[in-house]
Amino acid sequence: MNFFIAPVEFSNVSVLHSIVKNISGIFKDKVSVISLPVNTAAAFSRDRGQYFSTQLIADAIKLTSKYDGKVLMLVEFDLFVPVFTYVFGEAQLNGKHSIVSVCRLHEEFYSGKTNDKLFIDRTIKEILHELGHNMGLIHCRSWDCVMHSSQGVEEIDIKGQFYCPDCMEILSDNGFKDSFAAHPAD
Repeated sequence: MNFFIAPVEFSNVSVLHSIVKNISGIFKDKVSVISLPVNTAAAFSRDRGQYFSTQLIADAIKLTSKYDGKVLMLVEFDLFVPVFTYVFGEAQLNGKHSIVSVCRLHEEFYSGKTNDKLFIDRTIKEILHELGHNMGLIHCRSWDCVMHSSQGVEEIDIKGQFYCPDCMEILSDNGFKDSFAAHPAD
């Protein structure tokens, strides 16, 4: 299975390269960067000053039939779904499409200080989390698991960097046993 990362209005090329390098080291399958002309304006809520992630995924679905694999959009703007103030990302459970926003993953968003390593670590965790949903995983109770739900950035920092043994077993049962090249901490 292939993995496609689609930067949508994503301006930081060095961050994109770092993310692709990290994700490529985790998965055996090819990780490619693709361009998706998603209509972000249609997903923007003037009332909230944020973008509706479900609408962005719906738009991406129309544009990705030629891609055989998982498609993850990477954005720099803030995302929401109506029942939450914000979301770090969203994914189709057992589906093809997901989205991750790095907007609230920057440490300077909270402390005013830059921490590139922490930013990349948070981003990789959220990408693995959303791809986990694409591969059939639901939220996990284990804090050692990247599939643990995160209500705030502090919870992203606390949770594990990879799938726990129980989630790996589910991934194996779902046909993804041989998809991984390495554990991120290796």
